Amino acid sequence: MIRTILHYPDPRLREPGKKVTEVTDELRKLIDDMAETMYAAPGVGLAATQIGEPWQIFVIDIAAEDEPSNLQVFVNPEILARDGEITWQEGCLSFPGVQEDIDRAAKVRVRAQDRDGKTFELEADGLLAVAIQHELDHLEGVLMIDHMGPLKKRLVHRKMQRREDAHATR
Repeated sequence: MIRTILHYPDPRLREPGKKVTEVTDELRKLIDDMAETMYAAPGVGLAATQIGEPWQIFVIDIAAEDEPSNLQVFVNPEILARDGEITWQEGCLSFPGVQEDIDRAAKVRVRAQDRDGKTFELEADGLLAVAIQHELDHLEGVLMIDHMGPLKKRLVHRKMQRREDAHATR
């Protein structure tokens, strides 16, 4: 089922996700909904908090359009190591139409559980490393706008507020 993606400045985007204590069928259904929502948007990642679900879960699929999909599920993710620095132009499903250069670690090592609750570790670089850091930020209540300078932050805030006001009057 496709869920509604929360858009900035919705205050629920600032709420940190809670640790998942058990992977249940209900949680797997949520993961399936998240994947369906992400693909429909379309996006390369989606955190549970972006659809108003208070869990430490995100999904990522960075496969190019001409490649088979490669959905990756991260439950209770934590970054174990960061290395190097990269600037990447990021977008966010909670900030429609906004693209901004964000500084991130170039490589990360992450530990998480998969959709069956099995723990895994993964080393990532490039787009996957950026996506992991971006989605993990969501789970901590940190948004893309928090990585911007004061002027850019004001401009994006105003743009998103106008968008929100326009949708509210419909």
